[in-house]
Amino acid sequence: MSSVRVTVFDYGAGNLHSLVKAIEAGGASVRIDTDPVTAVLDTDALILPGVGAFAPAAERLAPGREAMRAALLGGLPALGICLGMQLLFDASDEGPGLGLGIVPGRVAKLTAARVPQIGWNRLDDVRDPLLEAAKLDVAYHANSFVGRPTAEGAQFVTAWSEHEGDRFPAAVRRGHVIGTQFHPEKSSANGVAFVRAFLDFASSVRSSV
Repeated sequence: MSSVRVTVFDYGAGNLHSLVKAIEAGGASVRIDTDPVTAVLDTDALILPGVGAFAPAAERLAPGREAMRAALLGGLPALGICLGMQLLFDASDEGPGLGLGIVPGRVAKLTAARVPQIGWNRLDDVRDPLLEAAKLDVAYHANSFVGRPTAEGAQFVTAWSEHEGDRFPAAVRRGHVIGTQFHPEKSSANGVAFVRAFLDFASSVRSSV
Protein backbone atom coordinates (compact mmCIF):
# COMPACT_ATOMS: atom_id res chain seq x y z
CA MET A 1 0.00 0.00 0.00
CA SER A 2 2.84 2.43 0.81
CA SER A 3 3.82 2.59 -2.84
CA VAL A 4 0.38 3.63 -4.13
CA ARG A 5 0.79 6.96 -5.91
CA VAL A 6 -2.18 9.30 -5.74
CA THR A 7 -2.57 12.59 -7.60
CA VAL A 8 -4.96 15.28 -6.38
CA PHE A 9 -6.07 17.57 -9.22
CA ASP A 10 -6.14 21.07 -7.73
CA TYR A 11 -8.62 23.51 -9.29
CA GLY A 12 -7.05 26.26 -7.19
CA ALA A 13 -10.22 26.57 -5.14
CA GLY A 14 -9.33 25.93 -1.53
CA ASN A 15 -7.62 24.08 1.29
CA LEU A 16 -6.87 20.44 0.49
CA HIS A 17 -5.23 19.69 3.85
CA SER A 18 -7.89 17.38 5.34
CA LEU A 19 -8.17 15.40 2.12
CA VAL A 20 -4.42 14.97 1.68
CA LYS A 21 -4.10 13.99 5.35
CA ALA A 22 -6.78 11.30 4.95
CA ILE A 23 -5.07 9.87 1.86
CA GLU A 24 -1.64 9.85 3.51
CA ALA A 25 -3.16 8.20 6.58
CA GLY A 26 -4.11 5.35 4.27
CA GLY A 27 -0.45 4.79 3.45
CA ALA A 28 -0.35 6.39 -0.01
CA SER A 29 2.02 9.00 -1.37
CA VAL A 30 0.27 12.16 -2.60
CA ARG A 31 1.16 14.77 -5.15
CA ILE A 32 -0.93 17.83 -6.03
CA ASP A 33 -1.09 18.83 -9.69
CA THR A 34 -2.77 21.84 -11.31
CA ASP A 35 -2.37 20.50 -14.86
CA PRO A 36 -5.20 18.16 -15.95
CA VAL A 37 -2.97 16.42 -18.49
CA THR A 38 -0.03 15.60 -16.23
CA ALA A 39 -2.41 14.80 -13.33
CA VAL A 40 -3.30 11.50 -15.00
CA LEU A 41 0.27 10.55 -15.93
CA ASP A 42 2.56 8.37 -13.83
CA THR A 43 -0.01 7.83 -11.06
CA ASP A 44 -2.04 4.95 -9.66
CA ALA A 45 -5.14 6.98 -8.83
CA LEU A 46 -6.68 10.41 -9.37
CA ILE A 47 -8.61 12.40 -6.78
CA LEU A 48 -10.98 15.20 -7.82
CA PRO A 49 -11.44 17.17 -4.59
CA GLY A 50 -14.63 18.66 -3.21
CA VAL A 51 -13.78 22.33 -2.88
CA GLY A 52 -14.97 25.16 -5.16
CA ALA A 53 -17.58 25.97 -7.78
CA PHE A 54 -18.29 24.16 -11.05
CA ALA A 55 -17.49 26.92 -13.58
CA PRO A 56 -13.94 27.79 -12.47
CA ALA A 57 -13.16 24.10 -11.92
CA ALA A 58 -14.42 23.26 -15.42
CA GLU A 59 -12.31 26.09 -16.82
CA ARG A 60 -9.19 24.65 -15.18
CA LEU A 61 -10.16 21.21 -16.47
CA ALA A 62 -10.89 22.32 -20.05
CA PRO A 63 -7.34 22.22 -21.55
CA GLY A 64 -6.93 18.57 -20.53
CA ARG A 65 -10.54 17.44 -20.39
CA GLU A 66 -10.23 14.87 -23.17
CA ALA A 67 -6.94 13.48 -21.84
CA MET A 68 -8.39 13.07 -18.35
CA ARG A 69 -11.63 11.58 -19.65
CA ALA A 70 -9.72 9.08 -21.78
CA ALA A 71 -7.56 8.06 -18.82
CA LEU A 72 -10.59 7.48 -16.59
CA LEU A 73 -12.52 5.55 -19.22
CA GLY A 74 -9.31 3.63 -19.89
CA GLY A 75 -9.22 2.28 -16.36
CA LEU A 76 -7.36 4.76 -14.14
CA PRO A 77 -8.96 4.57 -10.67
CA ALA A 78 -10.46 7.90 -9.63
CA LEU A 79 -12.42 9.31 -6.72
CA GLY A 80 -14.47 12.48 -7.18
CA ILE A 81 -15.64 14.13 -3.97
CA CYS A 82 -18.58 16.58 -3.82
CA LEU A 83 -17.67 19.05 -6.61
CA GLY A 84 -15.34 16.34 -7.90
CA MET A 85 -18.31 13.99 -8.30
CA GLN A 86 -20.28 16.74 -10.04
CA LEU A 87 -17.44 17.13 -12.53
CA LEU A 88 -18.06 13.51 -13.56
CA PHE A 89 -21.37 14.67 -15.10
CA ASP A 90 -21.81 16.46 -18.43
CA ALA A 91 -22.49 20.02 -17.24
CA SER A 92 -23.98 22.06 -14.40
CA ASP A 93 -26.66 24.68 -13.80
CA GLU A 94 -24.20 26.29 -11.37
CA GLY A 95 -22.18 27.76 -14.21
CA PRO A 96 -20.78 27.29 -17.72
CA GLY A 97 -18.26 24.71 -18.81
CA LEU A 98 -18.13 21.00 -19.48
CA GLY A 99 -17.68 18.18 -17.00
CA LEU A 100 -15.94 14.93 -17.86
CA GLY A 101 -19.08 13.19 -19.16
CA ILE A 102 -18.35 9.95 -17.29
CA VAL A 103 -21.91 9.83 -15.91
CA PRO A 104 -24.57 11.06 -18.36
CA GLY A 105 -26.60 13.81 -16.74
CA ARG A 106 -26.53 17.37 -15.47
CA VAL A 107 -25.89 18.98 -12.11
CA ALA A 108 -28.77 21.03 -10.67
CA LYS A 109 -29.61 22.87 -7.46
CA LEU A 110 -31.19 21.00 -4.57
CA THR A 111 -34.95 21.47 -4.45
CA ALA A 112 -35.23 22.37 -0.78
CA ALA A 113 -35.95 25.31 1.51
CA ARG A 114 -32.65 24.91 3.37
CA VAL A 115 -29.75 25.18 0.94
CA PRO A 116 -26.89 24.46 1.23
CA GLN A 117 -27.27 21.10 2.90
CA ILE A 118 -24.65 21.04 5.64
CA GLY A 119 -24.29 18.15 8.04
CA TRP A 120 -24.82 14.42 8.34
CA ASN A 121 -27.20 12.53 6.08
CA ARG A 122 -28.03 8.86 5.62
CA LEU A 123 -27.11 6.78 2.58
CA ASP A 124 -29.61 4.24 1.27
CA ASP A 125 -29.82 1.67 -1.50
CA VAL A 126 -26.04 1.29 -1.19
CA ARG A 127 -24.57 -1.09 -3.76
CA ASP A 128 -20.91 -0.20 -3.92
CA PRO A 129 -18.61 -2.80 -2.32
CA LEU A 130 -16.22 -0.12 -1.06
CA LEU A 131 -19.00 1.70 0.78
CA GLU A 132 -20.25 -1.60 2.14
CA ALA A 133 -16.78 -2.63 3.29
CA ALA A 134 -16.38 0.65 5.16
CA LYS A 135 -19.90 0.27 6.65
CA LEU A 136 -20.51 3.86 5.59
CA ASP A 137 -24.25 4.53 5.86
CA VAL A 138 -24.17 8.07 7.31
CA ALA A 139 -21.90 10.71 5.80
CA TYR A 140 -21.10 14.41 5.99
CA HIS A 141 -22.50 16.60 3.21
CA ALA A 142 -21.89 20.27 2.36
CA ASN A 143 -23.57 21.07 -0.95
CA SER A 144 -26.15 23.13 -2.77
CA PHE A 145 -26.01 21.22 -6.06
CA VAL A 146 -26.41 17.53 -6.90
CA GLY A 147 -26.06 15.29 -9.94
CA ARG A 148 -29.22 14.51 -11.90
CA PRO A 149 -28.42 11.49 -14.08
CA THR A 150 -30.25 10.76 -17.30
CA ALA A 151 -32.05 7.44 -17.72
CA GLU A 152 -28.78 6.11 -19.14
CA GLY A 153 -26.74 7.58 -16.30
CA ALA A 154 -28.99 6.18 -13.55
CA GLN A 155 -27.35 2.76 -13.90
CA PHE A 156 -24.16 4.23 -12.40
CA VAL A 157 -25.78 5.43 -9.15
CA THR A 158 -24.55 3.27 -6.26
CA ALA A 159 -26.11 5.07 -3.27
CA TRP A 160 -28.82 7.65 -2.65
CA SER A 161 -29.57 10.34 -0.07
CA GLU A 162 -32.52 12.64 0.55
CA HIS A 163 -32.68 16.25 1.71
CA GLU A 164 -36.10 17.72 2.52
CA GLY A 165 -37.79 15.28 0.16
CA ASP A 166 -35.31 15.78 -2.70
CA ARG A 167 -33.73 12.40 -3.47
CA PHE A 168 -30.33 12.60 -5.13
CA PRO A 169 -27.34 10.36 -5.93
CA ALA A 170 -24.99 10.15 -2.96
CA ALA A 171 -22.49 8.01 -4.89
CA VAL A 172 -21.84 6.93 -8.47
CA ARG A 173 -19.52 4.42 -10.04
CA ARG A 174 -18.54 3.69 -13.62
CA GLY A 175 -15.75 1.18 -14.04
CA HIS A 176 -12.90 2.28 -11.80
CA VAL A 177 -14.31 5.80 -11.37
CA ILE A 178 -16.18 6.53 -8.13
CA GLY A 179 -17.92 9.72 -7.07
CA THR A 180 -19.33 10.70 -3.68
CA GLN A 181 -21.54 13.72 -3.12
CA PHE A 182 -20.51 13.59 0.53
CA HIS A 183 -17.06 14.22 2.01
CA PRO A 184 -15.57 10.89 3.16
CA GLU A 185 -12.54 12.65 4.66
CA LYS A 186 -14.93 14.47 7.03
CA SER A 187 -17.19 11.46 7.71
CA SER A 188 -15.51 10.14 10.85
CA ALA A 189 -13.81 6.73 11.09
CA ASN A 190 -16.05 5.06 8.52
CA GLY A 191 -15.34 7.78 5.98
CA VAL A 192 -11.60 7.33 6.46
CA ALA A 193 -12.13 3.57 6.11
CA PHE A 194 -13.80 4.23 2.75
CA VAL A 195 -10.80 6.28 1.59
CA ARG A 196 -8.53 3.41 2.60
CA ALA A 197 -10.77 0.93 0.78
CA PHE A 198 -10.44 3.07 -2.35
CA LEU A 199 -6.64 3.08 -2.00
CA ASP A 200 -6.66 -0.71 -1.60
CA PHE A 201 -8.81 -0.90 -4.74
CA ALA A 202 -6.37 1.32 -6.66
CA SER A 203 -3.51 -0.89 -5.50
CA SER A 204 -5.29 -4.02 -6.70
CA VAL A 205 -5.95 -2.43 -10.09
CA ARG A 206 -2.28 -1.56 -10.45
CA SER A 207 -1.24 -5.08 -9.45
CA SER A 208 -3.53 -6.62 -12.08
CA VAL A 209 -2.11 -4.59 -14.95
